Amino acid sequence: MQQDLVERIKSNPKYEELVSKRTSFGWTLSIIMLIIYYAFILVIAFSPSVLGTPISDTSVITIGIPIGVAIIISAFILTGIYVFRANGEFDALSKQIKEEAK
Repeated sequence: MQQDLVERIKSNPKYEELVSKRTSFGWTLSIIMLIIYYAFILVIAFSPSVLGTPISDTSVITIGIPIGVAIIISAFILTGIYVFRANGEFDALSKQIKEEAK
């Protein structure tokens, strides 16, 4: 009985659409985050003086600190984007698949 339900879900075209969209979107966001992190690491490796430059002549804070904070915030933003789409489009597709499988 359970195996029959699994096969019906897997054979549903909407399930294939859901898996494809979710996987593609997840990889896209992951690649964006990796580019951000690796760009930061490359700047640290090849031009550390850029991040060590003070914001102003009298400031103790360097440019690297706000950039580091921006990287952390970008991770939260990308997570929020994924959650927003998951709660909307992906959950709607999941619900349709469940209803059709009954």
